[in-house]
Amino acid sequence: MYEYLQGLISMVRPSHIVLESKDGIGYYLFVGNPYHFEEGQQSRVYVQQIVRENEISLYGFSQESEKILFNKLLGVSGIGPKSALAIIAGGAVTGLASAVAQDNVDYLVQFPGIGKKTAQQIILDLKGKLDDLIAENQTLDIQPAGQPDATGALEDALEALLTLGYSSRDINRIKKQLLAANLTSTQDYIALALNLLVKS
Repeated sequence: MYEYLQGLISMVRPSHIVLESKDGIGYYLFVGNPYHFEEGQQSRVYVQQIVRENEISLYGFSQESEKILFNKLLGVSGIGPKSALAIIAGGAVTGLASAVAQDNVDYLVQFPGIGKKTAQQIILDLKGKLDDLIAENQTLDIQPAGQPDATGALEDALEALLTLGYSSRDINRIKKQLLAANLTSTQDYIALALNLLVKS
């Protein structure tokens, strides 16, 4: 069992990052938003190991609170690692906690893979269990993203959204707004896209 890994971020891709430890081992980590991390940067990444019948995977988080939320979500019937990552990708702990507290099913069903029944189950299972994460999440220190060219940044962001489980139809619906924003980093595009997808 791992608590965290510390080392060099040697690779950032739309679906994952690779963290190289001091002993030269590269750990393949699935993360909600890879562009929270920057290639060449020394980082501590909190990890959760998931063991399945035919797969052992590591899921990474920039903050311990994200890992805690991930595990709370996995405890909900119908929520798998991919859905849990999609929910926390935008760092929306406060929005999630508010939706759970207010029985807001409409907010929850906007995430990929979350239907009405699963949204109701999230509310049932997590009500009153997220309050301790809200204050911590409000002071998260997100690592700066790199500054790739705008076209490449947008394409990487769109690929990351597909990896999180959003449909091409949903992504195409907001693509015009993303293009109009004329941002320079993938991190900024992903943050805007997640905000638009949850609000739409």
